[in-house]
Amino acid sequence: MADLIVERVVKQYATRTEPLVVLNGVSLELSAGQNMAILGPSGSGKSTLLHVIGTLDRPTEGRVSFDDQDPYLLSEPKLARFRNRHIGFIFQEHYLLPQLSVLENVLIPTLAEGRPSEAVCRRARDLLGRVGLQDRLDHHPSELSGGERGRVAVARALVCGPKLLLADEPTGNLDQTSARTVAQLLLELQQSEAMMLIVVTHSMELAELLQRQFHLDNGKLEVGFGKRVHAS
Repeated sequence: MADLIVERVVKQYATRTEPLVVLNGVSLELSAGQNMAILGPSGSGKSTLLHVIGTLDRPTEGRVSFDDQDPYLLSEPKLARFRNRHIGFIFQEHYLLPQLSVLENVLIPTLAEGRPSEAVCRRARDLLGRVGLQDRLDHHPSELSGGERGRVAVARALVCGPKLLLADEPTGNLDQTSARTVAQLLLELQQSEAMMLIVVTHSMELAELLQRQFHLDNGKLEVGFGKRVHAS
């Protein structure tokens, strides 16, 4: 059985006239160690789908299941705890806090559990070493290149040991060389940690690095690069 199951998810928003349907019956499955890319035009609902899968935005209809558990049945405090423990996020804007060091930025997700233990701090340092920033622990974001800030964001997303990693245009603001470096690191770490990975991207080069590619348009998720092969 898949670790992540998305079943016939619909997401719509009320308007003055008829509802705006952003997702229309989206289904997908993913297991530990698997990854997939989602492409599609701007405004097609790619980020909305990530937010629903990541428990940031409740679906209007349908179901999201992790290990046979529907997280949306949890209370808000328990849902927040579930999200922090099991889901990692990487965004196009890295959202690093400028007043904190690289190491402190990576440790931010762990603060929900209280003061980070020495073991947690060791994991943060290890991750920063694995992304090539072992000499930048005490630097601030303003002292880093765009590619280095992207690598900090990858380490931060992994520090709590999530089962699922969601990346929304993770290389969108990077030059080609930095984008390629961050993409390779992301995939290497995803495989070594045996996580599930879903990447939303406009980059065909990045999408082709992943095991499966899907296209989202008009609220429908379909296999391929928009060629309409068949529905998921």
